[in-house]
Amino acid sequence: MPPATPAPRTDDQLLAATDIASLLRYGLNPQTRAAFTTALFGDGAIAAAVTLDRLGVLPRSVSFVARTVRAGGVRYAADLAEPLPGPAAAGVVRGWLETAAQATGADPEGETRTARWLDAVAELIGLRRETRQASGSSRRTGRASTP
Repeated sequence: MPPATPAPRTDDQLLAATDIASLLRYGLNPQTRAAFTTALFGDGAIAAAVTLDRLGVLPRSVSFVARTVRAGGVRYAADLAEPLPGPAAAGVVRGWLETAAQATGADPEGETRTARWLDAVAELIGLRRETRQASGSSRRTGRASTP
């Protein structure tokens, strides 16, 4: 018998079912991260990519935040005046970075995971954009959650 495949979900369904802040809180915390890694880097990263893609954020902007986390730490990145261009995107990412900073504390592994997660989000945004361009669609809502 082949493995079960989850039913496809729209972006809106994924966003409604995914609490990114909670996944960051538990997926980056040294005591709980082992149990939440798959969810954080799966649905959490996809939901974050959908959120930022809908705000028009470019993948390179998220990659910049990941590099900033690697260079200065999550707290430093969270304290940036505008971690991403535009007030809406900056506010969303600042909230995620605040949650990540609280979850990781001074844990170097948590800092590394935060940067890796941001890199994954950037890649997913890029895949979504490439897929839209290949299909000739500019629509950003109601699409299936697979990039």
